[in-house]
Amino acid sequence: MKIVLTTHNVTLTKAIEEHIENKIQKLDHLNRFAIDARVTLEHDHTRVPERQFSCSVRLTMPGPDFFAEDSESDLYSAIDLVIKKIEQQIRKRQSKYKARKHSSPARSKQQRQQAAI
Repeated sequence: MKIVLTTHNVTLTKAIEEHIENKIQKLDHLNRFAIDARVTLEHDHTRVPERQFSCSVRLTMPGPDFFAEDSESDLYSAIDLVIKKIEQQIRKRQSKYKARKHSSPARSKQQRQQAAI
């Protein structure tokens, strides 16, 4: 998966870059069809101190893309929360797919059970 990092008023250090890469690799294990991830890091001096750092992630894949953003007082916690939101979206799409795949056999089983009674 290709990772594109963009920053606004934030110095991109090696530690931040490695932290993002490790988190994105976890997402790659959850869904192998992801094409690329666009990560935007921002620091806004005019906001309240609890929401100065913001992070947004757009995960491009076949079908609708995943997007999440969050603002926190710490850059690392903002990154962690955004990745957690993306993970939830991936898990939700996978469970919907599995439920749709298994819905018709479940209905036919229920009909057979009703007919046997």
